[in-house]
Amino acid sequence: MSSELDTVFAALADPTRRAILTMLLEDDMAVTDVADPFEMSLAAISKHLTILSRAGLIAQEKRGRVKWCKLQPDAMRAASVWMQGFGQFEPVHLDAFERFLASELDDQPPVAQAPAVQNSEI
Repeated sequence: MSSELDTVFAALADPTRRAILTMLLEDDMAVTDVADPFEMSLAAISKHLTILSRAGLIAQEKRGRVKWCKLQPDAMRAASVWMQGFGQFEPVHLDAFERFLASELDDQPPVAQAPAVQNSEI
């Protein structure tokens, strides 16, 4: 199972592959349609799709002369379960944390600063 998780996380590590998965959330897409929004060759997109396929995150099938991509969301289940194991920690709410820091800083006495050194004193 560890190697499967490694493969899924490695596939998810690339922003292009994450963007492809987001596109496939809406519907199945032809490979050429997947490639359209990216400024890279069809061969480069095919490499990304191969990595996603090997990770089990998408399935590719030929329909006539067109190769289609379909999201396989169950492949992320093990990764999701693994990440939920860290749910024991409270999420950090940045706004609340910022307010806390501001209140702590307001309660602190001002820090004495060392006097500025003049060039003639060096």
